[in-house]
Parts: sequence; C-alpha cells; structure tokens
Amino acid sequence: MKGRYFYFLLILCVLLADRSTKFIVDHSINLYRRITVIPGFLNLTHIRNRGAIFGFFSHSGEKIVYILLTIASLLALSLVVYYFFKTPPTEKTMKISLSLILGGALGNLVDRMFKGYVIDFVDIYIKKWHWPSFNVADASITIGALLLVSIILKGRSKCSQS
Repeated sequence: MKGRYFYFLLILCVLLADRSTKFIVDHSINLYRRITVIPGFLNLTHIRNRGAIFGFFSHSGEKIVYILLTIASLLALSLVVYYFFKTPPTEKTMKISLSLILGGALGNLVDRMFKGYVIDFVDIYIKKWHWPSFNVADASITIGALLLVSIILKGRSKCSQS
C-alpha cells in the first residue's frame, strides 16, 4: 500500500502544477498577450482553448463539440482510472505513465467543466513554424502517452523474440 501513495502523489503534483500555472497565467497575462521567454523559440501566450489537446477542434464554437469533448474526456479518464487500478504495483513504469495521464486529464477536465475552455500558454516555435499552444496538463498527458507506447512496443518486441 505504501508504494501506491507515490502514484497518487504524482497525480496530485501534476494536477497542482497544472492548476497553479494556469491560475498564474490567467491572473497575470492578458488574453492573447505574448511574452517572449527565449527569442526565436519560446513565448508565453494566454490562449483559451475550447477544443481538445493542442487546440484541435478549438475553432468550433458549437455547444455539441464542447459536450462531445467533455464526454470523451470523461470516458477516457474512466478507462485510464480502470487500468490504473488494474495494473499491479510491480509495473512501476506503467503506473507512472498512467499517473501522468491521469493528472493531466484531471487538470484539463476541471477547466473544461468549470470554465468551458482550457487555458493554454506554452508557445514553442522556430521562425514561422509554431507547435500548437499547450499547458502542463497537455505535456503530462503527452509524456505519459509516449511512455505508455514505449512500454507496449517494448512488450511486443519481447513477444516477437520468444
């Protein structure tokens, strides 16, 4: 039971980091204002994303898109919670990946449910090429998902070697 607390703490840390950075951005950077952090590479830009991760579907102002995204988020979150509790504590890397995904998903879901949008603010770019704006929750979900994919691929390569 002791080892489980680490994963709950990780989920809580991701959630708190996400909530606090969004709070700071929301209360200190005007909407659409751009602050250059590293010229030619990184800005902080306050955006309100009504779509999915990395701004997908964000330009649709339709209520149905909001409802569908919220339902999809709840279903995905439920699935991750199920696998989180089903995964044995001995599978530490899997538990970490699911914890990162859970913390990030909860952070964005809180925004979506209480504000109707998610605050994004990290703007990475090189010349005119910009990665879609994102936040701590998006980064956590992405890292967790990449870790999960690497676990799955590693498992498949072990199976094919047998």
